[in-house]
Amino acid sequence: MSQLEVLAALSPVAFEYDVNACSSSLPASFPRSHQERILANALINGLITAPHIAHGHDTPLANTQDGEAQDDADVTIPGLPPLLRGHPNIHLRNGVINALHLAIAGESDAEKAFFVADLSRVLQQHKRWMANLPEIQPFYAIKCNPDPFVLRLLAGLGAGFDCASMGEISQVTNVGVDPSRIVFANPCKAVSFIRNAAKAGVDMMTFDNTDELYKIARCHPSAKLVVRILTDDSKSLCRLGLKFGAPLVTVPSLLGKAKELGLDVVGVSFHVGSGCYDSLAFADAVMRARSAFDMGKEVGYDFTLLDVGGGFEDDTFETTASILKNAINEHFPDRAHIRIIAEPGRFYVSKAFSIAVNVIARRAPPTLEEDSPEDDVDPEHPRVMYYINDGVYGSFNCILFDHQAPQPYVLSLNGSFHVPASVPLRASSVWGPTCDSIDCVCPVTQLPSSLQVGDWLAFDNMGAYTLCAASQFNGFDVSKVIYTAGSGVSAVEVRDVLRAFES
Repeated sequence: MSQLEVLAALSPVAFEYDVNACSSSLPASFPRSHQERILANALINGLITAPHIAHGHDTPLANTQDGEAQDDADVTIPGLPPLLRGHPNIHLRNGVINALHLAIAGESDAEKAFFVADLSRVLQQHKRWMANLPEIQPFYAIKCNPDPFVLRLLAGLGAGFDCASMGEISQVTNVGVDPSRIVFANPCKAVSFIRNAAKAGVDMMTFDNTDELYKIARCHPSAKLVVRILTDDSKSLCRLGLKFGAPLVTVPSLLGKAKELGLDVVGVSFHVGSGCYDSLAFADAVMRARSAFDMGKEVGYDFTLLDVGGGFEDDTFETTASILKNAINEHFPDRAHIRIIAEPGRFYVSKAFSIAVNVIARRAPPTLEEDSPEDDVDPEHPRVMYYINDGVYGSFNCILFDHQAPQPYVLSLNGSFHVPASVPLRASSVWGPTCDSIDCVCPVTQLPSSLQVGDWLAFDNMGAYTLCAASQFNGFDVSKVIYTAGSGVSAVEVRDVLRAFES
């Protein structure tokens, strides 16, 4: 059962008012609907002006830092949206306001769901990584979120990239990343992918079977190979060992075949599974990697690379880093000639993205009083169903494919951004917009009993395995992204890194 989260009001000005009191500042055609209360609130609090509404702009309404308007032209990347400034909550609210004045202008799909990406969170995670694992170079797993701003920021910070296809390799190289900073970390690749990786200058790639060695010997004999071993991933949300990884008992024969084919195996990789919730899995995996290093020595290889994969969780990161460092010190005490890399994904981007969604429909029993949550017979079996304009076929595919359980909080309620902490709650369910019954975002959650069509919900921690796998099923578009560099010193650093990388 989730706990309702609320956002504080943007200013101390009261949000209750008489709409007609603002009429002198509004266009003559200004509608008097429930949703227009948010626009009037914004006018009162100086977030937008009446001319802005009249012109029907479809760009973010403010680019702010510490409450002051700023020029966002200092970082301009051709083909990408503007990079704004200010706290992401400001841009979530601005996006709602923008949607409402687009509705006034008659824009189709005006209330469309949207993301806000705070790049300063990516920067902060990188600093956290370097503080805890300075010896391990991160190779960002771009399958997690191939966002163009994220790729450029991490490239500017010196990260490498874990790619699983030629499409991902092209995304990275087109940004301007040198192929030496890429690991083709898919142990089972199409022959054409191997051939084109060679043409692109990508040499480092993984394998876990004999057939892969024959393909590489034919198409990319100069590749720098990394044998991917099987580890215990039973404590992870996504068990990659079901599909990839050579059991240790097979490693000697694999390395022997690689030697016979004249291939250069440079190291060992493993992956404890995506979303690993047992940090000790890394210690066990490092021990197995040590055994694989020794097996390589017996065949005639002197490995120089250890790839500790992904699976790093935000909540347990410091604990995992400590256990991983201890394991490396124990099993690789002499590593002067060993390079260590990792493949983090969700650790970098999960908390950097939030999504705002509009309540487009509501179903409830006719006799259910909106202000009487006690009418619910069973709080675990909601009687009110809310439908939003993004779902499991879109940005919330993480529910099906990544075993996530995102929970909403109220962004706007009854035309106001101010949601009182005392608002009565009712057991509810939240559904996506498609005509498929599996499109359920939240089977049970607590939402205000007064929530209605036109209100907005938000979900945090939506940066990992969301946009990258979204479809356009039923004709619904993929939600767009508004970008901010954040506020304060981190925002300055983000812009400096991006500016330096683009120069």
